[in-house]
Amino acid sequence: MKLFDVYPLFNIDIVKGKGCHVWDAEGNEYLDLYGGHAVISVGHCHPSYVQKLTEQLNKLGFYSNSVINSLQVELAEKLGKLSGYDDYSLFLINSGAEANENALKLASFHNHKKRVVSFKKAFHGRTSAAVKVTDNPAIIAPINDTIPVTFVPLNDIKAVEAELQKGDVSSVIIEGIQGVGGIQQPSDLFMQELRALCTQYNVVLILDEIQSGYGRTGKFFAHQYAGIKPDMITVAKGIGNGFPLAGVLISPEFKPVYGMLGTTFGGNHLACAAAIAVLDIMENEKLLDNAKTIGDYLIDELAKLPGIKEIRGRGLMIGIEFEGSIKEIRSRLLFEEKVFTGVAGTNTIRLLPPLCLTLEEAKDFMQRFKRVLGL
Repeated sequence: MKLFDVYPLFNIDIVKGKGCHVWDAEGNEYLDLYGGHAVISVGHCHPSYVQKLTEQLNKLGFYSNSVINSLQVELAEKLGKLSGYDDYSLFLINSGAEANENALKLASFHNHKKRVVSFKKAFHGRTSAAVKVTDNPAIIAPINDTIPVTFVPLNDIKAVEAELQKGDVSSVIIEGIQGVGGIQQPSDLFMQELRALCTQYNVVLILDEIQSGYGRTGKFFAHQYAGIKPDMITVAKGIGNGFPLAGVLISPEFKPVYGMLGTTFGGNHLACAAAIAVLDIMENEKLLDNAKTIGDYLIDELAKLPGIKEIRGRGLMIGIEFEGSIKEIRSRLLFEEKVFTGVAGTNTIRLLPPLCLTLEEAKDFMQRFKRVLGL
């Protein structure tokens, strides 16, 4: 049997990792500034993380559903405390796509409306049509057979209100910072106005913090820079440091009912052990502060370089946009300088390193990047 070939892969076999570095089967060492689409939050093979998972495997390993799982309770308490959402509830699933679909479903249950408003270049998961990137603000595409979604321009509050005034919108879903869309950032004022409009029109505000959350921007969630509280927050990626896990943080305005939501693997013992280890490491090593400090350094240094159109982002979620294609730049970074980066579209390099990136490693990257740019 062959793998189903639906996306290109580099011919590099990664066999080992530590901190912000990985090694391939040939023994080459790489600086990892992408972390597998932002999933490596506390670094590869952190000893406390490895110990926590090993202990859990030796106790029980994997079990889910129909019994009390004290690790879920511990995870919810720690997450509420560290994120500032103590009064919210937590529903655990396996992936970001599942988190967003459950949030959209719960919103519809809550206000008995169906239509969803999203934003141009949004990405909310592979299993819904809402991931479609479009330049047409009026396009409507189905999330499934019953839920339509309308895309409007980011930061255009008048376009949002025009849709909400129609009275059939169940929820607005927005990323704290767009990832796949090119590190496009909603302004703090726009987020504040969006929160007020959703309240006014009885529309559920869902913050997709799957890529921009979990400390990546220097605050636990990117939307916290705007000083707002959404009705639901979806998380995944960095929550388990690479172990599949996701969640929906749910306002106390929503009342749970048996049978409302369900999952087979969500919140199993091993996944919860991984997530607890991540939160403990983040707190003990002050990784939110580190993400802010190192991110500010990188953004400042990148802004000094000639030939770059724009630097966007916050903390360790950074977009480097060029006028032309970045294909050759990224390729040279990887194969000549041994640095993993990501892309957004054809012109933007994405940096999503582990939150433990040191100043020395950031300086090392800048030297490698300058060599590629011929500086």
